[in-house]
Amino acid sequence: MTRLICFGGPGKISHVGLLKTIIGAGLLAALAFGAAERGFASFADVKAVLDAHRNQLPSELKDADEAKWTAWSRQQDKAIRGRLRQGELDSMVNLLLFGTSFTREPRVRIEDITEAAKSGVVRARVDDLVAGLRNPAGNERLIFLNGLLKGIGVNPEAGGPETGVFIYNNLLRVLKEDQSIRQRAAEAVRETQKTGDPASLLDRSSLFRDRGVSLDTSILPDFLIEQTLRDLTQKGVLREGQVARVAVVGPGLDFIDKNQESGYDYYPQQTVQPFAVYDSLVRLGLAKTAAAPDGLSVSVFDISSRVIDHLQRARARAMKDVGYVIQLPRDISRPWSPALVAYWRAFGDHAGAEVAPIRPPEVFQAINSGKGLETRAVQIRPGVVLACQPSDLNIVLERLNLAPADRFDLIIGTNIFVYYDAFEQALALQNAGAMLKPGGLLLTNDRLPELSGGPIRLAGMTTVIYDEHDPTARGAVGWYRKQ
Repeated sequence: MTRLICFGGPGKISHVGLLKTIIGAGLLAALAFGAAERGFASFADVKAVLDAHRNQLPSELKDADEAKWTAWSRQQDKAIRGRLRQGELDSMVNLLLFGTSFTREPRVRIEDITEAAKSGVVRARVDDLVAGLRNPAGNERLIFLNGLLKGIGVNPEAGGPETGVFIYNNLLRVLKEDQSIRQRAAEAVRETQKTGDPASLLDRSSLFRDRGVSLDTSILPDFLIEQTLRDLTQKGVLREGQVARVAVVGPGLDFIDKNQESGYDYYPQQTVQPFAVYDSLVRLGLAKTAAAPDGLSVSVFDISSRVIDHLQRARARAMKDVGYVIQLPRDISRPWSPALVAYWRAFGDHAGAEVAPIRPPEVFQAINSGKGLETRAVQIRPGVVLACQPSDLNIVLERLNLAPADRFDLIIGTNIFVYYDAFEQALALQNAGAMLKPGGLLLTNDRLPELSGGPIRLAGMTTVIYDEHDPTARGAVGWYRKQ
């Protein structure tokens, strides 16, 4: 459950007075959600979804009633959360291929892995990773993986071939899954080309529905959301000062991204999207100011204890007036549109201030014809960190039971719903709708199954270009509006 943070004590300044003094009313709005009851959606809440998807339901929900739904939803919650461990093992493979903190070997692209295996680079990387896991020496990613492997019965400190074999087996698993996902994505593209429907950009066919739930992230979804918010502003869908309460679903934790172009491990783990959304809303004039009675607050929903603990620690530091530093490396050789480059350069200017970035390892200066990485870093203000309140919530099966005045103006979920099948996506849409105010918006880069006559509908879409020279380098966000 969400933790409430209290200040002061008997005979001291009131909690409310001190909170307003420190950071303004924005945090008060965030703390209000701490009192909201989190719960599983009831059978009555989901019956319309069950009826609409009767031909796609799992066998346990055939002729569903309250008891069957209760049993299935609790078991499914455990199953969804259990997928986090497989996602963490996927991150181990990403670190094996792209990491630079434990090895001097060159990084390995998926498309180059056969050649890298023949040349001995893959074997050398596995050996270096095993050595790093045996003696992490303060490397937070290696320390985490050391504990993860021990938790599943593989002890990197025991010596012998067991750890290396385990890493190899997971590499092979990920390569096999990657091939399957590429085929599934190609099929989705072919179907998209047949329809000619512009909104088909949202049809990603639950690409990762049988994959581990991964926390990897990059700046691209944040650019996608800012451009969508800008579009909504220009179209008059959102107005100046309209947004006070926002929720971000599954913001991710930058362990190491599965794409080499944004997969780095030379800086501490970080989460970006809650602060990026805050920054964009203020930049575009959509957010109510902290001085308003119900200033901007961002609720962060996640099923990962790692994400929640990470944000709670950041908030604890912010209580001591310590900001949150975000590293922003950019591969110069990667073609970005001018708008994306401008977003990268401006990132954080309404939520914090620029600080000196961590210097990348020399290996990045030796690639890309010597161009290497361009780097920035931003320190997010403590008040912004405290306005972001994390909560353990499974959007597929759970919701906050909010009073009408406390419901959200905006819910954002990027690269989240692609991990679920159509039935689970429909459940998530229903739960999101229950937490939105009338007229509120869910923004997501996946098409979600709508209920005929349901209260939340796809109202429009924004398409965003990442590379003006590559027509396939684009993304889209659908706007689902609560009636």
